[in-house]
Amino acid sequence: MLGNILIQGLRFDLVLIGISLLIPVLLLPLLTTSRWLTNGWRILLKIYLPTMLVVITFMECSTPSFINQFDSRPNIFFLEYLNHPMEVGSTLLATQKLPLTLAFLLCGFIAWFSVKTVKRYTSAAQPLRVTTALLMTPVLVIVCSSAIRSTLDHRPVNPSTVALSNDPLANDLALNSSYTALYAAYEMRQEPEGGSSYGEMEEQDILNLVHKEMQIDANNFVSQQLPTLHYQQATRTHNRPLNLVIILEESLGAEFVGSLGGLDLTPNLDRLATEGLWFDNLYATGTRSVRGIEAVVTGFTPTTARSIVKLGKSQKNFFTLGELLSQQGYQTSFIYGGEAQFDNMGRFFMNNGFQSVVDQDDYPDPVFTGSWGVSDEDLLNRAHEEFSKADGQPFFSLVFSSSNHSPFEFPDGRIDLHNEEKNTVNNAVRYADQAIGEFIKKARASNYWENTVFIIVADHNSRVRGAELVPVDYFHIPGLILGGTIEPAVYKPVASQIDLAPTLLSLMGISSTHPMIGHDLTRPDMENQPGRAIMQYNATQAYMEGNRLAIMRKDIPITEFIYQDKNLITAESTDQALTEKALAHANWSSMAYDKKLYQLEQ
Repeated sequence: MLGNILIQGLRFDLVLIGISLLIPVLLLPLLTTSRWLTNGWRILLKIYLPTMLVVITFMECSTPSFINQFDSRPNIFFLEYLNHPMEVGSTLLATQKLPLTLAFLLCGFIAWFSVKTVKRYTSAAQPLRVTTALLMTPVLVIVCSSAIRSTLDHRPVNPSTVALSNDPLANDLALNSSYTALYAAYEMRQEPEGGSSYGEMEEQDILNLVHKEMQIDANNFVSQQLPTLHYQQATRTHNRPLNLVIILEESLGAEFVGSLGGLDLTPNLDRLATEGLWFDNLYATGTRSVRGIEAVVTGFTPTTARSIVKLGKSQKNFFTLGELLSQQGYQTSFIYGGEAQFDNMGRFFMNNGFQSVVDQDDYPDPVFTGSWGVSDEDLLNRAHEEFSKADGQPFFSLVFSSSNHSPFEFPDGRIDLHNEEKNTVNNAVRYADQAIGEFIKKARASNYWENTVFIIVADHNSRVRGAELVPVDYFHIPGLILGGTIEPAVYKPVASQIDLAPTLLSLMGISSTHPMIGHDLTRPDMENQPGRAIMQYNATQAYMEGNRLAIMRKDIPITEFIYQDKNLITAESTDQALTEKALAHANWSSMAYDKKLYQLEQ
């Protein structure tokens, strides 16, 4: 394995060299055929070549820290974070001072040394004859192109060429970080916004399978134009529809939650788990906050593309709980401690049914402000204030926390530290749990507790990692529904974040028409089924039914596994029905986005 990684690594280094040299090679006949132009050629080389070498060096220097966070070389997440320099910069300064210092020192030395070297070798350069330049250029272009293609096959090499292991990180190690970042940029431009397909399937077959797996009566579908739009009858009735509060907890994986077999860091959540509807086997749909928002607030299934929170076609008339409930007279809001412009959240929410947004600028005197905004106690105190003055009007609010995010900053004196060093993920989890506990105490004593359904759920785990195609255990997250009308219970079958919105609507007593394909888990028949979850891990997607998974990768046949004792075991036999369901749901997501099928009737 190591020998293959080294050989393939050399191969992709040559690919990167070919890409880097292609521009000066193409300029060769224009800038080397006269003495005046040759001076410009020398200047170009003294600027271009050291710059490329510094960029390549910096990318490799950044790789260990990126791998530590995302378990892969720089990819699409790396590019997306470049859009938020303030948040990312403050996080890096707080958590990566030594690596940053060493990287800048090394890059400075590389810049000095390479400028000096290029200057020495180009100072004696003489103009070329036009015929010589014209003859040399095609040869050099062919050499660079051959290095870039690196094969005589029909298609040039790409990351799939080295995808020889079930460990995605091992596959990434054969590449280099400048290449993976460039390839991510290429994919973003080349793929449709809704994401690429894992395989072909007729549209009608897609819809038939998706409809079947929704497990609702065919008579409840109400639109030919919007194929999943259907009527959902609530399983609960109340004198008045209940309020809804979704508390989306940043990076709270099951590994931190005692009630799910993790570290004993969430005593408040563990205690509350016995007082509401607790999910034993709930799985996130992705590894980013916007993916969690996408699933919990819209019920939309994941794609290989970016979350719909950030895509163009979903910035208007895309279904959200905010839109549905605002049409039923609810006051709808998004309450956040950071900047709502991050990941395009503010725009997406305000364009799709949310009537107000509270963000960092709306806290006049916060107790504590960190790199990602005000503390969780500031956030939840503000939420409590907003809910207390609702004055009888039903409300829905998404409350999104941020304290449990690197660099893990929170106010002093709130908790007994789990780690001696304060700013660690374990301590941040404990602080976030403390803030939740205090909020629920206030809510229980409030005028809105009896008329409100609360859900506390993670957006994703803090860091998804592992040597498997999809590290399922790190998609396992806590979920708890509380409120004056909620009876204590434990839901044991597999569940997905996309099931939460339909379930919440039933618990609120809201019968409605919507396009969500998730299951209403309050239905009695759901307890007797294995359940299913869909997980997007970079460019890989898993469809899990019970303990059996179909895993889809681009340009690679679908493979099946058994999830047992937190490990994936290759299935001895294939289940064609499972494979078809997996492919149908993956294709449905892209089709629904591309054709604007995921909305209410206008």
